[in-house]
Amino acid sequence: MTTTVTEKQLQSDIIRIAKRCGWKVYHTHDSRRSEYGYPDLTMVRRDRLIFAELKRELGKPTPEQSEWLEDLSMVLGAEVYIWRPQEMNEIEGVLK
Repeated sequence: MTTTVTEKQLQSDIIRIAKRCGWKVYHTHDSRRSEYGYPDLTMVRRDRLIFAELKRELGKPTPEQSEWLEDLSMVLGAEVYIWRPQEMNEIEGVLK
């Protein structure tokens, strides 16, 4: 039996790991009045800045999300990711 990890569970796990590793984490809790497509998580630790869009195993970014991610990836030094549950080992590596 396989267990499907929801985006909410993935987010909770990532935030827990990030905070344990010293990251400040921002997530818009109610995005209904925010710019559509902005990444799920913004994280900063010392001289690193990460923007992460979270998706389920087969989820794909919307066109608006893709546009934000593309624009943010052009910012010098910013790290931009699309993270899925099956990438948890890699995610932990990035945050450590």
